[in-house]
Amino acid sequence: MSMLSSNPSPTAVSHAGAPMSGRLLLWAVTSALAGFLFGFDTVVISGAEQRIQKLWSLSAELHGVAMASALYGTVVGSLFGGWPTDRFGRKKTLFWIGILYVVSAFGCGFAPEVWSFIAARFLGGVGIGISTVVAPLYISEIAPPAHRGRLAGMFQFNIVFGIVVAFASNAALVGVGENAWRWMLGIAAVPSLAYTALCLVIPESPRWLLSRRGDRKRGLEVLRLINPGASDAELEAEAAAMSGPVGDARGAGAGGSGFWSRRMSLPIALAFLVAFFNQLSGINAILYFAPRIFEMTGLGAKAAMLQSVGIGVTNLVFTFVGLWLIDRLGRRTLLYLGSFGYILSLGLVSWAFFTRHYSIVPACIFGFIAAHAVGQGAVIWVLISEIFPNRHRAAGQTLGSATHWVFAALLTTFFPRMVEAFAPGYVFLFFCFMMVLHLVWVKAMVPETKGASLEQIQRQLGLHGE
Repeated sequence: MSMLSSNPSPTAVSHAGAPMSGRLLLWAVTSALAGFLFGFDTVVISGAEQRIQKLWSLSAELHGVAMASALYGTVVGSLFGGWPTDRFGRKKTLFWIGILYVVSAFGCGFAPEVWSFIAARFLGGVGIGISTVVAPLYISEIAPPAHRGRLAGMFQFNIVFGIVVAFASNAALVGVGENAWRWMLGIAAVPSLAYTALCLVIPESPRWLLSRRGDRKRGLEVLRLINPGASDAELEAEAAAMSGPVGDARGAGAGGSGFWSRRMSLPIALAFLVAFFNQLSGINAILYFAPRIFEMTGLGAKAAMLQSVGIGVTNLVFTFVGLWLIDRLGRRTLLYLGSFGYILSLGLVSWAFFTRHYSIVPACIFGFIAAHAVGQGAVIWVLISEIFPNRHRAAGQTLGSATHWVFAALLTTFFPRMVEAFAPGYVFLFFCFMMVLHLVWVKAMVPETKGASLEQIQRQLGLHGE
């Protein structure tokens, strides 16, 4: 398959060489803060999971369900997140995600028993699932081509930042008493409230206004805010390209093909497989159960918790590296780099558990996290948000997000049982094998999208007129 041209389309010229405005950066950061809450809420459970199991005397099966309850919510949220995103708009959907996070944080912190805890975690997971649909989509729709990778990648950066803060918060609170786990989970209400308030100041996506609502006046107003240096003629041309063959959602069936059609098979396959391989690397199992994995190597509980903070810091540093490289080297190159890092680090962890060379496991886990941050972590949400045409972008983001969370939920549910049933070396060897398949997939199928406008990517994938 030929790679996409990096030459900007005529509609992208006005943006390509322009510096990024502070206003645009603020909007992208605000939207990406949904990723911070995603990362914090998802990983904060790692510091509380063993205490919760003991407190409520949970079996391995029920413990797995409790740990994965947020992920079941993400599956529901990601499956249905495209509906409010298209029906009510990107801005309103982002706002209500914040409300879900607030309610979930209080529910987890005050949960009297396991089932109310599961319900609160599930609700927060719904917010997470919807955020993975709407936040990267919103950022990609407001970002100029030259900066889209970095801006859309900020969603991933905020996920990682949330993970770091969650690990650090857990380490700081671990000694405050038997209710430390409640503080670990409940404190998420503070950033959730701040994010919800910030969502009130962002504008609606111009592509949604133009292609879904047919509101040309408001769409042009937002485009003017995004690119104040553009002429009226340039903005009109850009608005026309964004509107596509159908300028109103009510006429969406009048032109182009349906989402589940042969013409859409390539972006559908790309979205499914990038999400599938993301989870089959074992990333969520390592993030969720990091202290437990380190304790399996002989580290004490406190040392294992501190090593988990190291995972967060490594993730943060190398996510910076990935964001710096994504618009320079491109998405495909980063996936190559990540593949080789995955295979080497997971292979060495497997060998270490088989041969009892446990001392290398923390360093190899850090190497795995670095490979993920530069590769899949930096690319997944950017790539999914780029490869679908305007009319199908929310549905495509829903597909990619739902695939990601279905496999994340399955992996998190069964990982405790996996390490009981099989030697850890076999578990990590399986993840290593999946990353060999990931490398083959990148070589055979993944296109390069850097530097191209969303409309140009649509044409290059043979989707012009969708």
